Amino acid sequence: MPAPEAHVLVVDDERDITALVAYHLAKAGYRVSTAGTGVAALEAVAAERPDLIVLDLMLPGRSGYDVLAEVRRREETREIGVIVLTARRDETDRIKGLSGGADDYLTKPFSPEELVLRVGAVLRRLRAPSAASGPLLRVGTIAIDRGAHVVTVDGSAVDLTPIEYRLLLLLVERRGRVQSRPQLLESVWESQPDIQTRTVDMHVQRLRSKLGAAGGAIETVRGFGYRFRGDPPRGRAK
Repeated sequence: MPAPEAHVLVVDDERDITALVAYHLAKAGYRVSTAGTGVAALEAVAAERPDLIVLDLMLPGRSGYDVLAEVRRREETREIGVIVLTARRDETDRIKGLSGGADDYLTKPFSPEELVLRVGAVLRRLRAPSAASGPLLRVGTIAIDRGAHVVTVDGSAVDLTPIEYRLLLLLVERRGRVQSRPQLLESVWESQPDIQTRTVDMHVQRLRSKLGAAGGAIETVRGFGYRFRGDPPRGRAK
């Protein structure tokens, strides 16, 4: 069962799709609202603060990419879960959506039952308390406040998406141990069946870039995965 009063905003300009998704989510116990345009979606997000958005990319006016970027840009909405639901099947579109901060990506045609399961999985990840919340976790110049979900480098806050934050936290908590791409997919993305290992590489690349020189502590283990070294090296991340 979903968390009490979990609120999902369904954004799609196809009324049949919107009605289908809303029906199955409501049947599963979620509180559901809908929007048919990008502008209406942003207005609903500001007014209602849903827990999660099921977001189509091809919207009239402002696109789904625009909506996603705006949701992630605003401090008060950046922790909202987002599942992209779209007819776009190209890998470049998937990468663009996930790199923009989407928590999951599902293509049409889709199974409503699978969508409901994915909504539940994303909400559980977002609402699960940190296993080791409390004191700051410091490694080199990186500090992670596991209670507030805030990351700083040399005292300056780093703006991470929820996926990037969970990826960094996992690597740091398991520092010194190599994490394979499948392990990372299982822990961070809960091994959604159509998320590819290339997604991990793309998120690691963005995470390194945001961390600056400190990102060099995330070491690529060729042919296997990634490892966070105990002390970030000096110099610029590759």
